[in-house]
Amino acid sequence: MAEPLHIACPNCAAVNRVPGTRLSDGPKCGQCRARLFDGVPRAVRDANFAALVQHTDLPVIVDCWAEWCGPCKMFAPVFEQAAKSLEPDFRLLKLDTEANPQTATKLGIRSIPTLIAFRNGRELGRTAGAMPLARFVQWAKQFAG
Repeated sequence: MAEPLHIACPNCAAVNRVPGTRLSDGPKCGQCRARLFDGVPRAVRDANFAALVQHTDLPVIVDCWAEWCGPCKMFAPVFEQAAKSLEPDFRLLKLDTEANPQTATKLGIRSIPTLIAFRNGRELGRTAGAMPLARFVQWAKQFAG
């Protein structure tokens, strides 16, 4: 994967071109200098959702959750642990559906947690409910490459 990939910065949403062979070298944003990947899911908001999801060539997995949701709280550590192994081949984002109702409505979120896989802004798949780490990683990897 030597051709450059477009990766939206999770901090400033600037689109960066990163050679595919350099993803694991700790690339930084050309605009804000923040690391593009740090092995943790990043919060996404109504204001930056489109930029982060549409302008990233990698698969993007979004965990749609809410603070009051018990299964969401149970799944949160699984999602965090998965980020350590899936990044930088994937981007993992968390969308608080209560704080970001515009995006939650646009996505048609009816139950939480809902996990949605995207590539270049196009939805590839979704599933609802918490799951163990191995099952989640297996579900996510079907959207690789």
